[in-house]
Amino acid sequence: MNRATRDTWAEAGRRLLVKAVEEFAYEELLTPLPDAAAGPDAYRLDLADGVHWTFRAGRGTFGTWRLAGTPVRHPAPEDGEAGPERFLLDARTVLGWDGPTTAEVLRELTATRRADAGSLARDLPAARLADLDHLDLEAYQDGHPCMLLNKGRLGFSAADSAAYAPEAGGTVRLVWAAVHSSLAAYAGVPGLDAETLLKEELDDDVRERFAGVLAAACADGPYAPSGFVWLPVHPFHWDEAVETLFAAYLAEGRIVRLGESPDRYRPLQSIRTLANLDHPHRRNVKVPLLIRNTLVWRGLSTRPTHAAPDVSAWLHGIRAGDPYLRDELRFHPLGEVASVAVAHPLYESVEDAPYRYHELLGAVWREPVGALLADGEQARTMAALLKVGSDGRALVTELVERSGLPARAWLERFLAALLPGLLHHLYRYGVAFCPHGENTVVLYDAHDVPIGIAVKDFAEDVNLLPDNRPEYAGLSERADRVLLRWPAHELAHSLLSAVFAGHFRFFAPLVATHLGVPETEFWAAVRAEVGSYHDRFPELADRFDDFGLLAPEFDRVALNREQLLGGGFHDRAEKDEGFDVVHGRVANPLATAGEDQ
Repeated sequence: MNRATRDTWAEAGRRLLVKAVEEFAYEELLTPLPDAAAGPDAYRLDLADGVHWTFRAGRGTFGTWRLAGTPVRHPAPEDGEAGPERFLLDARTVLGWDGPTTAEVLRELTATRRADAGSLARDLPAARLADLDHLDLEAYQDGHPCMLLNKGRLGFSAADSAAYAPEAGGTVRLVWAAVHSSLAAYAGVPGLDAETLLKEELDDDVRERFAGVLAAACADGPYAPSGFVWLPVHPFHWDEAVETLFAAYLAEGRIVRLGESPDRYRPLQSIRTLANLDHPHRRNVKVPLLIRNTLVWRGLSTRPTHAAPDVSAWLHGIRAGDPYLRDELRFHPLGEVASVAVAHPLYESVEDAPYRYHELLGAVWREPVGALLADGEQARTMAALLKVGSDGRALVTELVERSGLPARAWLERFLAALLPGLLHHLYRYGVAFCPHGENTVVLYDAHDVPIGIAVKDFAEDVNLLPDNRPEYAGLSERADRVLLRWPAHELAHSLLSAVFAGHFRFFAPLVATHLGVPETEFWAAVRAEVGSYHDRFPELADRFDDFGLLAPEFDRVALNREQLLGGGFHDRAEKDEGFDVVHGRVANPLATAGEDQ
């Protein structure tokens, strides 16, 4: 992992300072006031002890703040360090942070800035980014666009970050363990039992070696090898959590370390999901990590893990039975086809323990994106479309040029690839994914024209409507218990907040700057794609208003507010299970898009 230099450290700090002002103002954590003496588009933030910061900014869709240049502190600090750390310390009193919260904020900020500075040191021009395989491109993403503290990874040491952070571009070999069935339970989609899974995920010689280790461990104990379930464990997590928190079960032989698999894996942006580099046809693996990053501890809750294959089988059944999804769209739910959920009886007896103690061990196997691609096709996360290369050229500019299409036509193809499948699940089936930039993978043809999407994260990120609709009849009881239910206007946030305000809020101005397509035209194209779906399925018209995708306004999701004011640093027993913290409302650009065209 590249070490930060003086220049990259300074640039990372400048970007974080700008982002802090923009997003805190957007979420109304801080309230800029017009600075009339400084001229048009000038603002100031009055903070504690007579300190204020000034900047120039325009306003964009959803009331977004877009700074021109870098904010300036008044008075200038004596040490000359007017970076994001100083800004957050100045804002501490206004934000109401106590000492522990302030220290945690600074800790995450330093970790994020360090990661960003290292990424800047190894960044690539747009043309080289466009040439990268979808797994290699994962190492060049910028993190969550809304959240200031998006690379904290608290729990990782510097050496851990160098080995396991996605931007390090490294490889990981997983530790395999056998866990007795008194602690662990396997689940798989129909036709995929545990033995079949292991044959597909491990070479014969590796399985034989592991079986020998397990047989030897069981030779003098009360447990038979046939009573164990196998699963991979992240090497960091084995050392940090399994060896320590599961020490009793290791000692009594209910958990056995089998050894390290020779396959090399690459961590994706979610860190705890890894893709097999040596055997790309093998499944991605999602495993817990005892770290906290962007709001939550990155474990695997036992019940959703056990139910994941049931949810996937149901979603696959919907697609297989719907001609529109199956035959007309390239829409692929990346099935979580197998899982192992491991209980910890000691901590399960402490119901009010911090939630991370209830999601300590398990694994989920997910279908790999590469298996969906024909010759010449490519895949990139939707988040990658926000990337600007080291040469100042946007990745999307490079893709549009390679496609040979006019920018507007390319954007229309992108929206036609992205939205119809999500709309169909929402309107027809009452199913909402969480299709933010990292969860949505855009598929491209050989000319870099968008042709479809794949979506992921189901057991904890698929939500349903409250009523028992006929479409839910195929859900198993196990899956039904873990999928959360929300009224239609809240379920609509899967698009309103995750896509429109959470991704397009940043993508639209990038498109205007780099492709020359004004934001008004972009939003008109989004509205047109939603309208095309409405026209295609008039029999669903009575549901369109319920979800309110074209309503004049909707609730503002405030992720920084949730993290910094809503308990994101607290050791809570309750994990956030609902939609994110909301604060105020924002105007919906789709309500009026296209009216002047």
